[in-house]
Amino acid sequence: MFKKIRKAVVPVAGLGTRVLPGTKVVPKELLNVVDRPILAYVVEEARTAGIEHFVFVTGRSKGAIEDYFDHQVELEAQLAAKNKTAILDQLLAELPKEGEMSFVRQMQPKGLGHAVWCARDIIGDEPFAVILPDMVMDAEVAALKQAVDAYDQVGGNIIVVEPVPHDQTHQYGVVALEKQDGRLNKMTGMVEKPAKGTAPSNLIVSGRYILQPEIFELLATQERGAGGEIQLTDSMFRLMETQSFHALEYDGTTYDCGDKVGLLRANVALALKRADLGDAARAALQPFFN
Repeated sequence: MFKKIRKAVVPVAGLGTRVLPGTKVVPKELLNVVDRPILAYVVEEARTAGIEHFVFVTGRSKGAIEDYFDHQVELEAQLAAKNKTAILDQLLAELPKEGEMSFVRQMQPKGLGHAVWCARDIIGDEPFAVILPDMVMDAEVAALKQAVDAYDQVGGNIIVVEPVPHDQTHQYGVVALEKQDGRLNKMTGMVEKPAKGTAPSNLIVSGRYILQPEIFELLATQERGAGGEIQLTDSMFRLMETQSFHALEYDGTTYDCGDKVGLLRANVALALKRADLGDAARAALQPFFN
């Protein structure tokens, strides 16, 4: 029986440069997909997977994220007075339970590995999830729930992956597998943006991880890597020497909402799927394809 995955680290300190100027004053994690912030989808996914405590690693100018997960007393009072109970119930449903969320500050932009390390005291000595909030992962069974189920089978460390065309692997981090048989396979390594034609597979890292707490000791001594930053993948390489890593090819579709076109794709795809908006969205889009 493996320790339960109860906590998740959500790094939200990034500047969102790929979606400027929209993120000049609004955190990228609060950009809308249809009518909800990107971050609301991510938190919903994690709750479905059984996450009980979120550790948001924030930075300067990200105070709006903490405000989003708090009461807006005047707004709630007005909605109640106008009997707009449906939208009020939706707002209240997204609020955290007391003690469900913590916020820690990443004082300098030292990379994803450093951001995860900043959460070490709250995570403590237990396995945990890492969720990259740029990625909205649309799946019948939530992507992180698929990862937790895989962890419950094999333990260790789980990296969620997805396939891309072979001629695109040079743009991503790619996993190497002992063998490929089904969706869950033991990893033998990872390659960050391999040269064209050299990738060990066409499975790329998708932004959901389950990691053992020993990663913190390695991050504490991790030298700066690509981009002059402390890279999470570098410490995962080192941890792989002593612990098992499995790649899970999850069943779903990823939308990179840290990219302008990816954000547009997410808005269109998720609007079309909505029972209350799908027909109207389809009618609104139709003139552009005539």
